[in-house]
Amino acid sequence: MISRAKSEALFAESLQHIPGGVNSPVRAFRAVGGQPFFVQSAKGARVTTVDGDELIDYVGTWGPAILGHSHPKIISAVKAAADHGTSFGIPNPFEVTMARLIKSLVPNVDKVRMCNSGTEACMSAIRLARGFTRRDKFIKFDGCYHGHADGLLVKAGSGALTFGNPDSAGVPADTAKHTLVLPFNDIEALKASFAANRGEIAAVIIEPVPGNGGLYLPRPGYLEFLRQITAEQGAVLIFDEVMTGFRLAPGGAQERFGIRPDLSCFGKIIGGGLPVGAFGGRGDIMDYLAPLGPVYQAGTLSGNPLAMAAGIAALEELRAGDAYAQLEAKGAALEAGLREAAMSAGIPVTFNRCGSMFCGYFRGEPVWNLADAMKSDRERFKKYFHGMLAEGVYFAPSQFEAGFLSTAHTEADIAHTVQAAARVMKTL
Repeated sequence: MISRAKSEALFAESLQHIPGGVNSPVRAFRAVGGQPFFVQSAKGARVTTVDGDELIDYVGTWGPAILGHSHPKIISAVKAAADHGTSFGIPNPFEVTMARLIKSLVPNVDKVRMCNSGTEACMSAIRLARGFTRRDKFIKFDGCYHGHADGLLVKAGSGALTFGNPDSAGVPADTAKHTLVLPFNDIEALKASFAANRGEIAAVIIEPVPGNGGLYLPRPGYLEFLRQITAEQGAVLIFDEVMTGFRLAPGGAQERFGIRPDLSCFGKIIGGGLPVGAFGGRGDIMDYLAPLGPVYQAGTLSGNPLAMAAGIAALEELRAGDAYAQLEAKGAALEAGLREAAMSAGIPVTFNRCGSMFCGYFRGEPVWNLADAMKSDRERFKKYFHGMLAEGVYFAPSQFEAGFLSTAHTEADIAHTVQAAARVMKTL
């Protein structure tokens, strides 16, 4: 059982200074009850709380820690870069190296622009697509979260789902009316939307493997059809690979599924744990960006040398070894173990996994979209979450978030997790 005295004191103080006591809503534990713990440090596959408890971490900074926390090469790169300054607002060599690395790993990216978050990357990619096509409307999908820009907070996933309120106050109706929201994995809905808005749709933005409504996979042929219909209709296909980029394969989900989007959004791993974002794609579209074209996008800290140095170290380390084979094997072992734990306890669970991303839903039927995910037993998940936390295993504090493995997770970590799950499942 983990102790909480220092965390509880910090949270009580935090509530006096920060809305809800947290700087990102899902951290507040509202979906599972109780209060969040505070972290003192992190190393490898583990985090250590301010109360001194060590937890096996399957959140991994919500994706960036693919090599584990505090990887020595990333830490060394950040320290070396910091010796020369933390920010310039002037071009620096790291930016060129990062752009070259991204292009080498994602073949359909001709040019790339750095920014400071996944939200900024998605927001900018949509603006660019609108400027390129001279159209206003775009399609997104139920449960896919592309950040908190106004036009994207329409039936969004991630932390918005934690509160059972997928839309946000403060988003004008005149802004939201240009966002067309469809169910994921529904080809007929795509056909109908393009037919009803012929010549008006600038872009389709999608998480190719949604990780913000839990985790569900595209049905066979779905992404292929999406590529086909956007090309036929003159709409820009945008893959939001903030989570999946450089995680599901060196070239992300688009490599894994063999699809070539027009634009791609990146983040998380390319910052090595520091704030970062990027978007890139076809050269003719990217050249619509200022200073070459009429679409404005800027950022004082874009291409920040510390984030670039950390991300370069991460990508080079991933490229150098057999990280993806390791991650696939660890993912398969964890999946098999958790499935067996649920089966032995007689608990209905659907376990979705793609490489090192995963989610277990407390329901017996398949989960292909947000509507399916919402039918899961969230009360059972709450008990499971706290039971696993008491066993020293930290999963995301929401049924509607993906889990992440890292190369730092060991066979012993996975074995402990599976054994703990078997014990907890029997209490549900």
